[in-house]
Amino acid sequence: MKPAPFEYVKAVSVADAVALLTEHRGDARLLAGGQSLVPMLNMRLLRPSVVIDVNGLADALGEIALQGDAVAVGALVRYAEIERSSLVAERVPLLRHVVAYIGDRQVRNRGTVGGAVAHADPTGEIALVTLALGAIMRAEGPDGVRDIHAEAFFLGPYTTALAPDEMLTHVIFPPAAPAFRFFERGRKHNDFAVLSLAVVGRPEPDGTWRDIRIALGGVHDRPVLAAAAARALEGRRWDDALVRDAALLALEDCDPPDDFRASAEYRRHLVPVHVRRMLSALAGGHE
Repeated sequence: MKPAPFEYVKAVSVADAVALLTEHRGDARLLAGGQSLVPMLNMRLLRPSVVIDVNGLADALGEIALQGDAVAVGALVRYAEIERSSLVAERVPLLRHVVAYIGDRQVRNRGTVGGAVAHADPTGEIALVTLALGAIMRAEGPDGVRDIHAEAFFLGPYTTALAPDEMLTHVIFPPAAPAFRFFERGRKHNDFAVLSLAVVGRPEPDGTWRDIRIALGGVHDRPVLAAAAARALEGRRWDDALVRDAALLALEDCDPPDDFRASAEYRRHLVPVHVRRMLSALAGGHE
């Protein structure tokens, strides 16, 4: 299929893009990498009256930079740039690790961090990482700039806290716990995840663990934190029984869907199995 008719406009600045979004409130879409938007247009799942191309704004939105002790990733940064960034490797290693799981080389050369976050796919790897690392989404609209914490940003499937006249400009990653593990289960290579999981934590010299965050994808209408499981693990020394019990608690914070990829029952089976495995791997310092 081909897209329904739309007007194509190139934004010349962030302010220009915001003005266009405001003018066409609710009936415009931003085009960055286009890896999600273009297929949805072609299938007519989206029928905007205007598509606003923001690829010309790389000077403002295409950098990876330190902001104090945080790493600010511009919305137009491509996945391939994340893979090559020494700053990301040093400060946000989970992000760099996870990017390798996204699509193929062609997709990673075009897809953008901001596009993935704003798309809010419940199975998306980048959305999952922002939640696991407690990232902040910086948005700009007609009323100025505002910061939205990841926990408040994802509202539902393909739905975010961005207003129709706001655009995401940066994803800001604060300092995070250094130890992490990531897992993704799909039906086949490069398919959407049936389950994805990112775990981060900080091992202390006394054998306890702090700053635990367990993010789950594909098992709710949005990426979610397994808060009950993290609370059970926080500040404690882990043994097999504690890890097993915490993994079961992860089910309290998800509501797996039924779809053609997997049943809700199967997803509920997978959650504690793989949470336990990732926690055990984290504690043991191995994959």
